[in-house]
Amino acid sequence: MPKLFVDLAERTVATYVVAFLGLLLADGVDLTSVGTLRAAVVAALPAALTVIKGGISSFVGAPNSAALLPRQRV
Repeated sequence: MPKLFVDLAERTVATYVVAFLGLLLADGVDLTSVGTLRAAVVAALPAALTVIKGGISSFVGAPNSAALLPRQRV
């Protein structure tokens, strides 16, 4: 599997988990009134944006990475 897809998958899963846990923690201390199922759905939004950002990054940054870092000059 190309390095870009592995990198993008890792970033997407990490973003989803962090967003989901953040929503659950915020709900646990009564900062929001978000249920578990709703938190799972809402957490998918930043993960979807991560996929879009990673796709764009492959054209802007290094072609085998989902990072926006500039291409390395050899």
